[in-house]
Amino acid sequence: MFTLDPRLQQDTLTIGDFPLCRLLLMNDAQYPWFILVPRREAVSELFQLDVADQQQLWLETTRLAEVLKDSFDADKMNVATLGNVVSQLHMHVIVRRREDAAWPAPVWGKHPAQAYAVAQVAAIRERLKLVLASDFQFAED
Repeated sequence: MFTLDPRLQQDTLTIGDFPLCRLLLMNDAQYPWFILVPRREAVSELFQLDVADQQQLWLETTRLAEVLKDSFDADKMNVATLGNVVSQLHMHVIVRRREDAAWPAPVWGKHPAQAYAVAQVAAIRERLKLVLASDFQFAED
């Protein structure tokens, strides 16, 4: 049974589900920072997914990065799996802009997180409802 790592649960807001991945929003209003987590048990590395899931993860990642780049007017998209702090396999998809708080450095640990206001999260959800494919299911508000 899939369970989300407690650290991800603490630091993120649930947006919804693609066929394979749960889509989370990092609760840091300085960056549109999203995380995809394959809903598979006990997976910490990409190679632990079967081939079909590896392909689906890449498909969901690239689709998400493409719509975020356009919707959030990104100068650059950062896409990465690291897992040094949270071992559960997860893919960071981060919208970067030249004027963001950490540019051009990585976002990790650069500045303390600034939590989203409820209205900001609602606006992001509404923006995503316009661009995410029909195979995406939004979580309840």
